[in-house]
Amino acid sequence: MDVIDIVRYLGALAFVSALVVVAGLAARRYGLPGISAGTAQRRLAVVESLMIGPRHRVFLLRRDDREHVVLLGPQGATLIESGIAAAAPAVPVALPATPPKPLASAVASFESFLSRIPFVADALHD
Repeated sequence: MDVIDIVRYLGALAFVSALVVVAGLAARRYGLPGISAGTAQRRLAVVESLMIGPRHRVFLLRRDDREHVVLLGPQGATLIESGIAAAAPAVPVALPATPPKPLASAVASFESFLSRIPFVADALHD
């Protein structure tokens, strides 16, 4: 085997690899029917799943702003509940900048208790 043959084989491998990468990028960008949806909005999503037994699992599925509860087991899929209105996304709760009044008064009373102990009072003032 000559050096020319090895270079030819490596060049062919690089060319085929580049074709595979370009085809994958094109499939992701434009979508192929049955393989990927491209940039289309997905209508179906698994919101949550829970194992309820060694061979049974419950799924919460969302489709078009409606949720459905499905039990999946060895006998097949069973629809438990259908047409539940989708829950709104949870909004994070902002914590107040100052502690609530009961906590502030508890801290103040604890500090006054500590100030009555002589060696702790000296450490607090330093």
